[in-house]
Amino acid sequence: MNHPSTFSIVAFDPETGDLGVAVQSKFLAVGAVVPYAKAGVGAVATQSYANLLYGPEGLRLLEEGLPPEEVIRRLTSQDEEAHLRQVGIVDAHGRSAAFTGEGCFEWAGHRTGPNVAVQGNILVGPETVDAMYETFLSTEGDLAHRLVSALAAGQAAGGDRRGQQSAALLVVREGGSYGGFTDKYIDLRVDDHPQPIEELARLLELWRLYFQPPRPEDILPFNEELVREVQLMLKDLGYYAGEISGILDDVTQAALRAFAGVENLEERLFSDARIDRNVLDMLRSQHAQRTMGR
Repeated sequence: MNHPSTFSIVAFDPETGDLGVAVQSKFLAVGAVVPYAKAGVGAVATQSYANLLYGPEGLRLLEEGLPPEEVIRRLTSQDEEAHLRQVGIVDAHGRSAAFTGEGCFEWAGHRTGPNVAVQGNILVGPETVDAMYETFLSTEGDLAHRLVSALAAGQAAGGDRRGQQSAALLVVREGGSYGGFTDKYIDLRVDDHPQPIEELARLLELWRLYFQPPRPEDILPFNEELVREVQLMLKDLGYYAGEISGILDDVTQAALRAFAGVENLEERLFSDARIDRNVLDMLRSQHAQRTMGR
């Protein structure tokens, strides 16, 4: 039997309503096993000879209004191998609970508090869980950043005593997915890598570039000079065939949409006379590379 021994953190952000799970393990594709979350409901991490039913069933019980402690009681009371399981749960009210079966390989344990639960097994010692918990509480930023920072702190404190292999980050938000169709706001997985947490952090930065809603400070108004620059760059890159007029007309907007679509930046477009700094920076970078290659 495969043993997804790991350290993980489940958490709730009361300011945004986001719920998330971050996990690392010496186990292939741990993101396919441990994390479960549903916007407005809660988040679950199931591990250590993981019973995957703990994820969907735990979320169902949370959605019925049961507190995390009662959810864990019900899950484990119906499981003949509960002594081998480990699970952490947080709900959309910030209530948390965790369970570590007596059969989990040492060191195994957990720590819970308002809005967060941290758990791990086959660790070098409790310092991994403590470092994750304290780092999450002391780190500023959005939930994704705090979760990945907690993973990094856990690894720095010793981590899984067998080593590293995979990591994952799941954050849910109502209508938060690409296109707004589901609640999967962030769903990133590193299935097999010598430094999976560092790779997960790199992927999170790419996600921010492509999919994070623009920050107010990154929204720039178009003026005639900027429109001319954009038209020139789009023309040199083969997206625009019109005049360099400085007028933000439909043809210019269509060319900008075509560029953004090729570069996967369509979530950062506006339908009015504004441009996201990240789109502009990418356009300038592509144009500079084209110019240098001439």
